Formats: sequence, C-alpha cells, structure tokens
Amino acid sequence: MSAGHHTDRELDLSNAGRGVWLVKVPKYIAARWDRAPGSMDVGKLRIANRVPGQKSSNVSLTLSQAVLAMKDEDKPKGSAESAEIPRDHTLDVSTVTHQALGVFSHQTPSNCNDVVPESEKLVFEGQIVQKLECRPQANSKYMSLKLEAIRKAAIPKRVVKQLDRIVQNYKPVSDHKHNIEYEERKKAEGKKARDDKEAVQEMLFSAFEKHQYYNIKDLVKITRQPIVYLKEILKDVCVYNLKNPHKNMWELKPEYRHYKVDEAAPSTSND
Repeated sequence: MSAGHHTDRELDLSNAGRGVWLVKVPKYIAARWDRAPGSMDVGKLRIANRVPGQKSSNVSLTLSQAVLAMKDEDKPKGSAESAEIPRDHTLDVSTVTHQALGVFSHQTPSNCNDVVPESEKLVFEGQIVQKLECRPQANSKYMSLKLEAIRKAAIPKRVVKQLDRIVQNYKPVSDHKHNIEYEERKKAEGKKARDDKEAVQEMLFSAFEKHQYYNIKDLVKITRQPIVYLKEILKDVCVYNLKNPHKNMWELKPEYRHYKVDEAAPSTSND
C-alpha cells in the first residue's frame, strides 16, 4: 500500500504475553502440508519431559497416513517429491535470546473483496521464544529420498542428441544491421597494407592540392593506410590544428604548401 493511501489501524495485543515456536520443516513436508485440506490431520507432535541435565525437551513429529499417501499429480513419477517420505522426524530446539521476533496476522471481513481492506484487523499472535528445526531420522526411506534427489540434480540440463534429419533453422533468422554493414565494409576494404612512405606522401600532396584541411578519417580513406602508420607520416609533412576554426584537422607545413610549380604558367623568357 502506498504512503498516500495508508490509514492507521489498531493492533490487537491481547496475545502479547504468549510464546510461540518458529518451526523449520523440509520442503517435501511443506509442499504436502500446503496441499492438505484444512480439516486433514497432518501429524502428531510429541513433547517428552526434559531429563535433568538436558538443555531442552525432546520433541518429535510423526506425519499422518493421509500425508504419507498424498501423490503429486504435477510431478513426474520417481521425483524426490512424489517418492515415499519419512514418517518420523526429530525437532532440534534452540532458545531465542538475542532477537525480538513476533508473529502477526490480519483478519479480513468475509464481505470485503479488497486486496488490503481498510477494515482488516491486525493481530499480534505472540513472541517467538524457541526455534525448532525438523530433521528426518536416518532410515531407509530417507536414504532413498536423498538418493533420488541426488540423481535428479545430477541430470544435465543440456544433452547431446543425434539428429536423423537436416535442421533448417540452425542459423540466425536475422542479423543486426550494423554487423552486416561492418562485414561488407571489411570485405570491400580488405586488410590494409603499408605502402612505401614516399608513395603515401605523394598521395597526401595530391590530396592537399584539392583541399587545404582534412580530418584523419578522410585521409585514411584516401590513402588506405593503417591509421598509426599514417599519423607517423603526417607528423613529418603536416601540422595538427588544435584551435578553431580548423580544430582537429591536418594541413601541410608551410614549406610544403607550394611544393609544385605550375607547369601551365606562361614563360617569361624573351628567347
């Protein structure tokens, strides 16, 4: 319930002085108790008088024949939960000393259909004074139950199967667009090999005759050289601009900007 819709309700503390037990039972018992009808006798609890010198009483649990006879319709035969379960169990008792634990419940009126009705009654059922852990006795039924559980856990989730026909859909139906473009570009460009340094310089000079400034990506496309190798050559013949308006762009050094004489210029000779 959100804080905006929270309303204060009274808490019934009439059972505040009652001590209750917190009992931990195995999963196979809890699963059958959850499916048992409310009127079914699920077992008997025996509490023996404490012998002088013992810290706690001897507590045992005996499951009823109705619980032992329950079968699981949604579980395959031979599984750990549908196999025979032990009948007799021992409960190890420990006293709660350094924790404050309690049991709460809420009673909903029968004529109310809300998930969390405003008219529900909150009840404090008691304070947990002892913890009990239910342990089955080590008999043949318990050993068979554990053996079946170990066998089930050892079954691999993935197994190798021999195919008797051709599988048509073993490849992905589609691929990401950027992966396809990358593979096509990689095949078209091929592996970039280093050309002679003078040949690369000639390509750079030819490119800078058309434009004064280039970024590194354009120069890689023009020369088709590895970017590390290309930068080594650029440092010899070019300068890298760090300021606007041509920031992060390369241009020829001043001594190379007019490296080629215009052959089409008219001669000034009087011969």
